[in-house]
Amino acid sequence: MTTLLIDKIDSEIGEILVVSDGESLTSLDFSDYEPRMMRLLEKRYGSVNLVEKKNPQGFSDRIRAYLNGDYNSLDDIPVKTGGTPFQQQVWLALRTIPLGTVISYGELAAKLGKPTAYRAVGMTNSLNPVAIVLPCHRVIGTKASLTGYAGGLERKHWLLQHEGVDCHLAPIQSSRIKNSKVRTYAK
Repeated sequence: MTTLLIDKIDSEIGEILVVSDGESLTSLDFSDYEPRMMRLLEKRYGSVNLVEKKNPQGFSDRIRAYLNGDYNSLDDIPVKTGGTPFQQQVWLALRTIPLGTVISYGELAAKLGKPTAYRAVGMTNSLNPVAIVLPCHRVIGTKASLTGYAGGLERKHWLLQHEGVDCHLAPIQSSRIKNSKVRTYAK
């Protein structure tokens, strides 16, 4: 059994789960998606034992700093994603998308030298184990459509707006974000 450290951060977009192996960030997800997170961790590690630890390796403080506007606080957090070589290539490429910008799945596939692999890039993006730090929220559909975010489109919109991306999209009717103060959007 693999022991991992977990911390929980209250935020404007819901409770965030931060999981570390003691050296690297291995998972970042939202508490309402904890079953998904656990499936992904168990696929990588087999049986896992999550031990609560406040601010492991200072990661929680850095995530809070990002949420409070220090956008560079996530830049050098070490991550351990697991996954296939292709998945790792996609996930690490997410860090090359500049803050305040978005890229389409097709553009990201082309950037990786695999222009026809946009669907595979989209599927890989949906399995990103380290949301926010590996900014999969910066990847959008064609024609600037806000699609596909494992944490919910409301959170994707909030994160993009937080980073200064101007989202011109139609309103979403439901919001799962705790104490939401943001307008939420969908395609």
